[in-house]
Order: sequence, then C-alpha cells, then structure tokens
Amino acid sequence: MSDPSNEPYDPREALGLERAQLPRHIAVIMDGNGRWARQRNLPRIRGHERGVQAVRTITTACARLRLEALTLYSFSAENWKRPKEEVDFLMQMCRQYLIAERDEIMENNIRLIHVGRRDGLPESVLTELDATVALSRENRGLKVGLALNYGSRCELVDAVRRIVRSVQAGELGEDDISEQTVSQSLYTAELPDPDLLIRTASEYRISNFLLWQISYAELYVTDVLWPDFDTHALFAAIRAFARRERRFGGLGE
Repeated sequence: MSDPSNEPYDPREALGLERAQLPRHIAVIMDGNGRWARQRNLPRIRGHERGVQAVRTITTACARLRLEALTLYSFSAENWKRPKEEVDFLMQMCRQYLIAERDEIMENNIRLIHVGRRDGLPESVLTELDATVALSRENRGLKVGLALNYGSRCELVDAVRRIVRSVQAGELGEDDISEQTVSQSLYTAELPDPDLLIRTASEYRISNFLLWQISYAELYVTDVLWPDFDTHALFAAIRAFARRERRFGGLGE
C-alpha cells in the first residue's frame, strides 16, 4: 500500500492554482539559521541542524507538486571564511545528509545534481556526494540542484575556461559562441533557468547566486527564517509567483 504522505499534490486543491501557473524551477537562498538559533539562545549549529529539516520538507513538497527543479544554496564559495569549527560541522552535516536522505530521494524519484566546484570539498563529502548522485541518476522526478561550494562568479570563470578550451581544440568556432553555449557550460547545464528565486530571513541580496540563470526570475523575499520555512511558506511564495505578470521584456496585455 502506498504511503498517502508521498502521494502527489493536486495544485488546484493544495494551492488553488492550475499546473501551468506553477514555476518549473524554484531556487532558494536559505538564510537565517544562525538568527534562528540566536533567538533561542542556542549554538549556531543547532540552527543548521533545524535547517536540514526544512530542506527535507521543502524538497518533498516540490517533488509532490511535480515541479521540474529545485536548487538549494547550501554552502557558498565565500562560506569557507567562517570559523573552522562551523565549517567542519557543516561539512560533516552535509555528509550525513547525503547518506541519510538516499531512501527519501529514491522513494520520491528525485535526481540529485551537484552545482558547484569540487575542488576544496573534503574527500569524505565528495565520496557520499558522488554516491548519491550516481544512485539517483536515472530518476525522472524532481531535479534537486545542491549548490555546494558554489559561487556564481566562479561558475562563470569556469564556464569561460571550458569554452576557451573547446575553441582551442577546434570543437567550437568563436562566432559560434552564443548564450546557449554559455548556459550549457555552467554547473546548471542540466537544469532550466529558475522561474522563482526565494530568499528567507528578509535579506535583499542575491549573494553571488545564479547570476546568469536568474535574469528573468521572479524574486520573493520573506521574513521567515529558513528553519521555520515550511510547506505553508512555500505555498505562499508560489501563490505570489502566480500573481506576477511575466513579460520577459515585452509589453503586457
């Protein structure tokens, strides 16, 4: 017997929206773990632990809505500047998450994709990351981009290097370089561009996240701290997205 909690959402019932009104791809800047812990006089790591629960909740909800993609900004290239104790904890937590969530990933037909640089990540994290990515590669449901050791400027530099190598190898002519060439050279080549970018904790910054890809994304900022971001908060963001008029540079009706 199937678990009712894993049944797909009907967006008309859950959100009051038609499927065509849903975003294909939601990207999230998950902010506020530290503030959540501080408000409760807890160590910062407790906020990160609670944030993992929110990741599970939102990922499952997006899978049940049958969205195409979800990208989560979990650890930026700049986050290495944080205290070593916190960075070590985050890396260990990431490793544990990659192991613990495999059953959930497979049950929800989720495909995990790493978005970011491999260089600099601990070998123990890369081992589990590669194992989870390989395990889920044939899944055809929600694609989850795990932005780990990610920075958009680094991504663009790496894309330029990749294109230059192709030109030097004679695989690509200079005049053949297009926007599509750049997009296909990014870490996110297997994902559509985000339609909706959510940032939690009332921060109005992009923070070096998907600078190329969010050219026409709708931005949604909420004062909800990431550990408290639940299905209700997600649905509020999606409903707000559905009310936007997306003109892509053209004129409205």
